Amino acid sequence: MSFWDHLDVLRGTLFRSAGAILLFAVIVLCFKRIVFDYLILAPASEDFFMYRWLKVPFKMELINIDISAQFFIHLKTSIALGFILAFPVVIYEIWKFVAPALYENEKAAVRKAFGFASVLFYLGVVVGYTIILPITLNFFQGYTVSDSVKNTISLQSYISMFTSMVLLFGIVFEFPTVIAVLSKFGIIDRAFLRKYRKYALVIVLILAAIITPADPFSMFVAALPLYLLYELSIVFCSKEVPEE
Repeated sequence: MSFWDHLDVLRGTLFRSAGAILLFAVIVLCFKRIVFDYLILAPASEDFFMYRWLKVPFKMELINIDISAQFFIHLKTSIALGFILAFPVVIYEIWKFVAPALYENEKAAVRKAFGFASVLFYLGVVVGYTIILPITLNFFQGYTVSDSVKNTISLQSYISMFTSMVLLFGIVFEFPTVIAVLSKFGIIDRAFLRKYRKYALVIVLILAAIITPADPFSMFVAALPLYLLYELSIVFCSKEVPEE
């Protein structure tokens, strides 16, 4: 295929992926009350199961200070959830685009990696939503520089943290998929990952410190699944780099 033929195929891939995201976004738009009251705003409620499980007091009241903010937040959130729901379609479209460039012996392994990508993505979304987000909200809600300064959380600020945490962990959990593909192409192997395990632990701790509050418990809770991902990547990785 020529460059323009590849470009035409890529354009079709992007259009179909965007169409799937838009379709799910429209569905989310139609169920505004259910989506926001029972899903998006649930971690902002003191009745959320994570707060009961940790036995921590939590109370958050959200306000809106921009007259048009709720409308645009509704649109942006619907698109974000549309992407989450359409992720398997997006992955499938990416697979169809790259598959013709692979040899038959490469297709089987890469197909498995792409097939498992959706499972890892949704696992990351669940971890971000049920664990990381509540812990982060609880920390920042109770953190003040002075007793005279009270936290009043805007809806826009909450939604920004919600989408960043959920999507971030969904994407981060794709790490084993990337490792599996790279190992199949002979770029890395299992020995390489084991050799740099201690460095990976340091990087995981730094990453956990960046995406969570600075308290040790939150860092540990965030770092644990990330490091387990690294160990899972070792299992997915080839035992040795294939010879040319």
